[in-house]
Amino acid sequence: MPDALITEREGRVVTLINNDAPYNRMTLDFMDELEELVPKLARDASVGAVVIRGAGDEHFSVGMNLKQLGEGTRRKGSFEGVLDQRLRVISKIERMSKPWIATLYGFCLGGGLELPLGCHFRLAAQDGAQIGLPEMDLGTVPAWGGSARLARCVGRDHALDMILRAKKISGPEALRIGLVQEVWPNDELQARARDLAHELAAQPSGAVAGVLDAIVGSGALSLEEGIAAERRAVVATFGTKENQEGIRAFLEKRAPVFYPENDSSPDSDT
Repeated sequence: MPDALITEREGRVVTLINNDAPYNRMTLDFMDELEELVPKLARDASVGAVVIRGAGDEHFSVGMNLKQLGEGTRRKGSFEGVLDQRLRVISKIERMSKPWIATLYGFCLGGGLELPLGCHFRLAAQDGAQIGLPEMDLGTVPAWGGSARLARCVGRDHALDMILRAKKISGPEALRIGLVQEVWPNDELQARARDLAHELAAQPSGAVAGVLDAIVGSGALSLEEGIAAERRAVVATFGTKENQEGIRAFLEKRAPVFYPENDSSPDSDT
């Protein structure tokens, strides 16, 4: 059996590939391997950003393999155990202190949208993408946090329109409503995701972690609590080697270099 999850590494960027082409269903093995890998990536200071995609160039993912529901219930002890694992994994991705990027192309349906909704950046293909939460057609509702995250991402009205009508939208439409940050020609999408990942991975890791905590981690907090989270991030990054390099670069009118090629790991005090 081929690996359900393929890991590729290029400098400070890790690319994860759901290896179930062409539809890249999020199988039980894929979720088990992803759940095991996510905390390792979180702890690895040499990883600065993560890209997640499907194998091949046809589809990102059609979501869960529904034929595995019975097996999943046996493995996890209950149907709710299956759901709990997927909610747990997406939440850990969302709250990680380093950015995740998902590339949306072809079918991005059900869990194939809910997992990207937990990522910090979403890039879509210009043509052929079908992005949606069509669970209404199955007589049920999104099960992996899709309703809440979609509403937070695009607003109540767009979320209701997509979910209650089981709509599948294109990449350009996803950009229009704020579901994705960028749209690219299909043959440029993966390269753009890698370039963005390298750009983000080159940023000071302590400051990136602080921004993610202040913006993502404080999403359900009051304004005052969000500002407090931001203040904690400022204090935590002040005076670090990354902070010192950024200030030197500004004063010297040059681009900062936080991770020289011969030293890609963040300093221990960041």
